[in-house]
Amino acid sequence: MALGPFEPSLKRMRAAVDLLEAAVERRVRRDAKRGDSDEEMALMQDDRDQLAVELDSALSRNRALEAANSEAGKTLAHATAALEAVIERILAADGD
Repeated sequence: MALGPFEPSLKRMRAAVDLLEAAVERRVRRDAKRGDSDEEMALMQDDRDQLAVELDSALSRNRALEAANSEAGKTLAHATAALEAVIERILAADGD
């Protein structure tokens, strides 16, 4: 079936459709990559949020441990002072 004068136009139209299909395919691939990037970014944000919560918890626990350590140090200092006073009284009583 010869189309005569329409043949060059049809060839140009087929070439244009081929170019359009290639462009659409490239766009679909690019959008898929962007979707992957967006998903990866969301996952990284979730990880960051989780790490922030864990860091806050660790810092809070650290503050609690530091306070307990300070209190234990004070208690030991008082106990040491009391023992020293008792030992001094015993030594003083033995010296009499």
